[in-house]
Amino acid sequence: MSDATRTPGHDDVVRAVNGVLLPGFTGTDALPGWLAEAARDGLAGVVLFGHNTPDVATTARLTALLRGASPDVLVAVDEEGGDVSRLEATTGSSLPGNAALGLVDDVALTQEVGVALGRLLTATGVDLDLAPDLDVNSDPDNPVIGVRSFGADPALVARHGAAFVRGLHAGGAGACGKHFPGHGATNVDSHLALPVVDASLDELRARDLPPFAATVAAGDGSDGAVLDAVMTAHVVVPALGPLPATLEPAVGALVRELGFEGPIVTDALDMGAVAAFAAGDAGAAPHGIGEVAVRAVEAGADLLCLGTTVGRDDEGLFRQAQRALVDAVASGRVAIERLHASAARTARALAAVRARQAASGVVPSPESALAALDALDRVGARVAARAVRFARPAPAGAVVAAAPDVVDLRLRFDHAAGRTAQHVQRALDEAFGSAVRHLRPADADAWVRTLDAVRASDRPLVVLTREPVPGSDERARLEELFRTRPGAVVVHTGFPGAVAQWFGAGPDAAPAADAGDARSGGAPGAGPVVVACGTGRANARAAVALLTGTRRPPEAAVVGAGAGEGDR
Repeated sequence: MSDATRTPGHDDVVRAVNGVLLPGFTGTDALPGWLAEAARDGLAGVVLFGHNTPDVATTARLTALLRGASPDVLVAVDEEGGDVSRLEATTGSSLPGNAALGLVDDVALTQEVGVALGRLLTATGVDLDLAPDLDVNSDPDNPVIGVRSFGADPALVARHGAAFVRGLHAGGAGACGKHFPGHGATNVDSHLALPVVDASLDELRARDLPPFAATVAAGDGSDGAVLDAVMTAHVVVPALGPLPATLEPAVGALVRELGFEGPIVTDALDMGAVAAFAAGDAGAAPHGIGEVAVRAVEAGADLLCLGTTVGRDDEGLFRQAQRALVDAVASGRVAIERLHASAARTARALAAVRARQAASGVVPSPESALAALDALDRVGARVAARAVRFARPAPAGAVVAAAPDVVDLRLRFDHAAGRTAQHVQRALDEAFGSAVRHLRPADADAWVRTLDAVRASDRPLVVLTREPVPGSDERARLEELFRTRPGAVVVHTGFPGAVAQWFGAGPDAAPAADAGDARSGGAPGAGPVVVACGTGRANARAAVALLTGTRRPPEAAVVGAGAGEGDR
């Protein structure tokens, strides 16, 4: 009997199933036994999370172990720069992130950032960066994309997304664009619940798809900016179908319609947006992540990202997905040929990445990783200096000349970044030492105490914001602070495209007549507002340098009514 006609045995099926799985695991200096076994038995790859990557030297040693278990294992990581960093999760990213790059709007600079990041990824032994974020952040209240996006204009996001991809490729790394067909028009965090993008297909094609169309296929001016993979979003687009995009066959078909031939990667299958689809039928036992994995394959996914393993049974999560897919093949629900086709797409993408790595001249090692990180830090500092700016004109010299009180109004946990970063606070500590007083009111009683402390203080007041949306608790507290201290300084770490809406029309705008009038759109008070473009380490240092007068803002860089249009 020929190989083409024989019935596949259990081992063949397991190997085919392993070829679409992209699990996480726990460990920094050794591989779990189950992972090493799976790697030898056809595992497609792994995703590294912050708990795997305490520093770049450790990451390089860990990826060497993975390649030792199997040279064909694809190593992926979520390294966007700015707010979302895994390789620098401990220290904060050296890069200020996509919003900063979009605000500066210098395509050559964006490509240079991509090159430096690509060289770091190559030096640490990472094959595929789960970046860039190609979402058009059309909803300024978006709680999960925001500064991860290059901006709110499709053409701007398209040109910078393409430049970032070209840079990653030149540095040796692979690029995975996300979150298809677009997560920018939502005000729901898909880590927690299921967002709905209620737009027609024509609206999607005009607003959300241009950055993907510019990067998924050769030709049409792509100029080497073809993605190695595309990640789907956990959003429902009724115009495409009733299921989350990751589980919706029409979404996979749309990716292919645009001309993309590489692997489609799911967003993490453990996220809250798809939790409802992990349950069984009414009255039946829940299927868990296994049923979600099967549905993702049926929808056209080639690589199934299983999600983070912090506080969970790594092997148990992997086995659930593996078992469900093996059963789906046995029942005829999923054809083994379908799994083989996915594995072939991944193999072609990995071969292209490995060829780039070899051509880059970067040899993965702890030493080269440290050198690449130093280079990235220099590039990031330069970008942050061009991006971070005042939204309102500030007095000449230092805005904050003495140790301030710092009130952090950002109370919502950031599920994409993994934590609420404290880099602005640390940068202020570096500037003024232990005299800085940090106030982070977590509840109503703490808020009352904070107001009392601020009212009685003669220190400068610095307020940190991220989402001062009218009607939100963050906005209400900001307005109350300004009634107490009208000249307080704001460091805004959220989306720069919403600055005009949230803080007034710009350098020539008068403060709101009624300090508590949310209808004005701008925050009350006439104090300086620093637009930090994110919460990363590079953003924070540049913001504090502005506040302390150790550097001047870039010329013509004051954010005005057209926030989002930067110096080109």
